[in-house]
Amino acid sequence: MLAAAGIAHDAVANGLDEEAAKAALLAEGLAPRDFADALAELKAVRANTRVSGGLVLGADSVVVAPDGSLLDKPADRVDAAAQLRRLSGARHDLYSAAVIVEGGRPVWRHIGHARLHVRPLSDAFIESYLAAEWPAISGCVGCYRVEAMGAQLFHRVEGDHWTILGLPLLPLAGYLRDRGVLLS
Repeated sequence: MLAAAGIAHDAVANGLDEEAAKAALLAEGLAPRDFADALAELKAVRANTRVSGGLVLGADSVVVAPDGSLLDKPADRVDAAAQLRRLSGARHDLYSAAVIVEGGRPVWRHIGHARLHVRPLSDAFIESYLAAEWPAISGCVGCYRVEAMGAQLFHRVEGDHWTILGLPLLPLAGYLRDRGVLLS
């Protein structure tokens, strides 16, 4: 997304044990939006230790199932089908957080929110969808890419397109313009 938007950047591995971090944050009982924010901040702070100077961006998204539980990336195709059945015919929430760290401290953050309304999905559709989209969606919480065939899952979407893709790009670009990183 950053490259497509013309935002120069270097990708840096953060070295964070994401599963351990998620477990620790879940144990704290954070609200979903705060969970996404905390994980984005952890990623940015960890990556900042590997970079000398400059702004470091961390981002993460959380999908809240209709029952209020948090979804994770599907373990396998069977798990993906189960997640899609849980979302079928219901509304769920998605939070995408972005945090910029400079000198080891957060200097900017934004949490985007979207409500996605999944149409009722037949088992035949789910199987056809997974045949077409697996393994591309194996790393996608909620098992969809709205920029691809995943758009067929929804009958209504409320929220920013880039937030749904995983990064609240418009607020991020605004901050970078304010900082003089991007031309205004």
